[in-house]
Amino acid sequence: MSRYPKYGVESAHYILTGLKLNVANRESLKGLLTIRDFIRWASSEFCRHELSFGHGFATALDEARYLTLHTLSLPPDWPDSYLDSVLTTLEREAVIDRLRERVTTRQPAAYLTRESWFCGLKFYVDERVLVPRSPIAELISAHFEPWVDSGRVHKILDLCTGSGCIAIASQYMFEDAAVFASDISPEALEVARINCREHDLERYLTLYESDLFDDIPAQKFDLIVCNPPYVDADDMGKLTEEFRFEPGIGLAAGEDGLSLVDRILQSAGDFLSGQGVMFIEVGNSQAAMMEKYEFLPMTWIDFELGGSGVCCIRGQDLRQQQAKIEQSSDRQRAASHV
Repeated sequence: MSRYPKYGVESAHYILTGLKLNVANRESLKGLLTIRDFIRWASSEFCRHELSFGHGFATALDEARYLTLHTLSLPPDWPDSYLDSVLTTLEREAVIDRLRERVTTRQPAAYLTRESWFCGLKFYVDERVLVPRSPIAELISAHFEPWVDSGRVHKILDLCTGSGCIAIASQYMFEDAAVFASDISPEALEVARINCREHDLERYLTLYESDLFDDIPAQKFDLIVCNPPYVDADDMGKLTEEFRFEPGIGLAAGEDGLSLVDRILQSAGDFLSGQGVMFIEVGNSQAAMMEKYEFLPMTWIDFELGGSGVCCIRGQDLRQQQAKIEQSSDRQRAASHV
């Protein structure tokens, strides 16, 4: 589904280099004995090869720790007091292979382990979906308060669901609410179904295959949560190799990063209840959205745990500004055809 090749020229270089050094380096790595040794060594290798992060881990140290522990079948929160445990020969070989795989392929760790964590929950992921990393997790954990009255949330829609992580986490937090999720990608929905099964939510969570709102049955939601593609053309051209493993359809959003946001704003008001609200993430396209829709009341969220580019919009404001929203989108379409 991605428009990028799985391995670029740079990856091929690292693969060949890794193969050449494999035999010689294994002898030199005999001095690595403990879990802590391997985390330190991997951190150095990740930095030396200039890997990029941002798929659930902010630093080389965080990702090195995760991959080392995962390979040893240990949980991410394994106590530091056990990091000086000495590995067996087979464990050492397995850890070396996994850490080198991260360097030579440049795949995000989540694609190597086929798992990611969101809102404290584990999800299956592969190259059919983006790796979960949205700051919306903080909002879900807080029941979206104080921007909504959580006791009055009865129907929730996760638009552009991908792996289903936002919808599933919302179902955990709003046990009595009916949760729905949609995506244009049938491949992504296959992953979402896997996660529904893993969390035993198949009977509760409804999935729609839909191009935004196009094929979602007419109904009213108290809460719409949306993390759509929002990467503009300039940023798409600057993506590191790790990000190019992700499906392009989940990232690219036109020249200004708002090609899908434009359509979402035109239709969302019709799907929100009288007191309904929408939370939408636009990342680095926040400035473009604020300028383009300066007439639309938007509350931009300050996150305690980091992240930005998420705003809250009331359904009644979307309906009141419907004409201006359509005019703004029409002007954008006209300009793109000049």
